[in-house]
Amino acid sequence: QIHEIKYLPTELVPQLEGGKNTIVDVLCTDVRGRKFCVEMQMEWSDAFQQRVLFNASKLYVSQAKKGGKYSELQPVYSLNLINDIFAHDTPDFIHNYRIVHDKDSNKVIEGLHFTFIELPKFTPHSIADKRMMVLWLRFLTEINSNTKDIPADLLNDPEIGKAVEDLEVSGFTDAELRAYDKFWDSVSVERTLLDDRYQKGMEKGMEKGMEKGRAEGKHEANTETAQRLLAMGLSAEQVSKA
Repeated sequence: QIHEIKYLPTELVPQLEGGKNTIVDVLCTDVRGRKFCVEMQMEWSDAFQQRVLFNASKLYVSQAKKGGKYSELQPVYSLNLINDIFAHDTPDFIHNYRIVHDKDSNKVIEGLHFTFIELPKFTPHSIADKRMMVLWLRFLTEINSNTKDIPADLLNDPEIGKAVEDLEVSGFTDAELRAYDKFWDSVSVERTLLDDRYQKGMEKGMEKGMEKGRAEGKHEANTETAQRLLAMGLSAEQVSKA
């Protein structure tokens, strides 16, 4: 479960050749402290591959504290979405890399994991058993700010539906964006007014309820007192004057 999401600080993203084609760099941390570095790149370059290695390594090292235990370091996962093809010798579009023994790949040095996804190679039936992965990859490959008809199965997922909405907003003109903001501002104002009316209604209701409760309590107390006086032998006239 992801606990924190933030953009990578500029000092973690050095200016390398081809860096201008980067869309976004995001750092995610899950509840166990593991780091997930997510990057999107429009074009492939050898410099990008070295940058990925640099970023992941720096994230791993940055966890170290003076006097701390190396065993407490959490693994770093680098996920890289590339709108380009770099592995022309294979139809596979998901490429996973680890630090392994050169003669026995079962012997692994844990800590750094790298995944590169070539978006142009993706087809939905390639990984039909992983529904959420398919939906997100479809969003990345099928949807853009000019898309008019969004498939229902994408909109039915709340997170992807929100991503579609954000993408639509990013494609607005200045006039459309002002109208969009004005609409949601009016919705917020209306909700605030409704909340105020509800709160005032609750306060009035509570006030009336308290007044009624005090009156009923006083009546009940008087009744109990009268019953006790009558039980003591006083006449009804004496009780009424008490």
